[in-house]
Amino acid sequence: GFYPSPKHNKSSKRECDDEEFEYKPKKVKTENDKKAKKRKQEYEEDEDDEVCYFFFFLHMNFCIPPQVLLAWEEERYTDGSKWRFLEHKGPVFAPPYEPLPDNVRFFYDGKNMKLSAPAEEVATFFAKMLDHEYTTKDIFRKNFFKDWRKEMTPEEKSKLTDLNKCNFSEMNEYFKAQSEAKKQMSKEEKQKIKEENERVLQEYGYCIMDNHKERIGNFRIEPPGLFRGRGDHPKMGMLKRRIRPEDIIINCSKDSKQPKPPPGTRWKEVRHDNKVTWLVSWTENIQGSIKYIMLNPSSRIKGEKDWQKYETARRLKKCVDRIRAQYRDDWKSKEMRIRQRAVALYFIDKLALRAGNEKEEGETADTVGCCSLRVEHIKLYPKIDEQEYVVEFDFLGKDSIRYYNKIPVEKRVFKNLQLFLENKQPEDDLFDRLNTSILNKHLQELMDGLTAKVFRTYNASITLQQQLKELTCPDDSIPAKILSYNRANRAVAILCNHQRAPPKTFEKSMQNLQTKIDEKQKQLSTARKQLKTAKADHKASHDDKSKKAVEVKRKAVQRIEEQLMKLQVQATDREENKQIALGTSKLNYLDPRISVAWCKKWGIPVEKIYNKTQREKFAWAIDMAEDDYEF
Repeated sequence: GFYPSPKHNKSSKRECDDEEFEYKPKKVKTENDKKAKKRKQEYEEDEDDEVCYFFFFLHMNFCIPPQVLLAWEEERYTDGSKWRFLEHKGPVFAPPYEPLPDNVRFFYDGKNMKLSAPAEEVATFFAKMLDHEYTTKDIFRKNFFKDWRKEMTPEEKSKLTDLNKCNFSEMNEYFKAQSEAKKQMSKEEKQKIKEENERVLQEYGYCIMDNHKERIGNFRIEPPGLFRGRGDHPKMGMLKRRIRPEDIIINCSKDSKQPKPPPGTRWKEVRHDNKVTWLVSWTENIQGSIKYIMLNPSSRIKGEKDWQKYETARRLKKCVDRIRAQYRDDWKSKEMRIRQRAVALYFIDKLALRAGNEKEEGETADTVGCCSLRVEHIKLYPKIDEQEYVVEFDFLGKDSIRYYNKIPVEKRVFKNLQLFLENKQPEDDLFDRLNTSILNKHLQELMDGLTAKVFRTYNASITLQQQLKELTCPDDSIPAKILSYNRANRAVAILCNHQRAPPKTFEKSMQNLQTKIDEKQKQLSTARKQLKTAKADHKASHDDKSKKAVEVKRKAVQRIEEQLMKLQVQATDREENKQIALGTSKLNYLDPRISVAWCKKWGIPVEKIYNKTQREKFAWAIDMAEDDYEF
């Protein structure tokens, strides 16, 4: 009962005209066409005016208050400054630990044991995860027990020596009951929590940047817990410590009202660095990495940064042919380092591989990128499955997601790879004369601002644009067009290796959906029979009453057909995307103007492609892109 590819089976009945799909685009005040074209040409001729062009488009849209647009224009600085004035209230800390009720017990070796508050808190982190597979992994259990013992009293340390003898089941049941009670809250209780969250948001969720109120992204400090990591991370199970005011660095302007730390505490430091956009920072204890509180993606600074990212990728479009010609020439270089660099760049371009950064050995999971590929990660086949010069890749990429691909390459690339593999062991580097800093330096020489990520963004955006042109059928209904959009998005996600594990509820949700489809098919069968009967009655009587009855039944059939089609599209979409993460590429690698232009061209509500948060993030693209936008 899945909906076939709209490319091969077009819906010719009629366009879907449900009220939910009615869409009225915002009225936009535009310049005289000739003036606008002239302005656009000037922009294309002079790339230094990119930012001016950005604001030119924003000024054309009356949906944004004029004072906001003026603020955006005023706040651009040429000395590297991001702001002149910054004021905020600081972070919201995780609530203090509340000890468990006396009737919730912990057992060791079958005996009830009362834990000290610090030890009990860490024990609850493990208890909450008891049903998760993480707690069955040896490395997770080992790291947890080691860190848990650091929080114990000397007496507890002497008694608790074996994690296998610990019984957290009562704790686990208590937290399950708490979770269930939360779901069963009354409307009034939920409203009270909602109001409190809104109060906190209004107080801490906004800052003043150059007299402009901006939304803050993540103003709450993450509570303590157990580190999970991705894949088989060597540090999984370690204790993520509670962040305190003494760990916090505040960034604000000298003339602002500085945020006050909680009573009896102090900040680690207060800075006044207007060359950065973060408001708060601290160092987490697991990886030693710096965490930040930043502005919300919908803020002016984030929007401008996003726009510049895609403009850089568009600049690559203008010189990509020259770059490709150069790395092809470099495959024949007399220097091995240049050949290796050229083959690596070919992989980054053709396969959208990440560059792969150097890291401390044993500190993180064994994940690699293009520059850090080892001999064991590739296999060469002169001929396989009737294809010549095939390379098989098999390695763990970012977030321990497996990258597996068997792909034919150009003959000279294949010959070079054979050369790179000579006299090497499986654990040796494939590109032994290349690292990310060498590659990035070369990319900068090819084009200002060029990185492996720019290639990824360029190839992702170009792929989406091409796929949308190929897959979108003008005669399709809106749901079918949205299916085509998701298929185009999926092609990009596959290119970028954005995978996910199928959701745990996938089978159940598909069964529920199939039940709805079966029920709808029964309704359609009944409606068609009723239409047939009504037609027969009208043929016999030829009166107005029977004629109206036929029309009513015909409309009922059409309505049910459309409802069935929507359900079938939904089922197809879910099945095709169960192991593909569409969101990552949509938010980070795809120029949103391509999607907005596609929506405007085919009369699709932008709400069907981007949710509320995403529409706020890409407000600049929604305002700027016309239906003829080309990446």
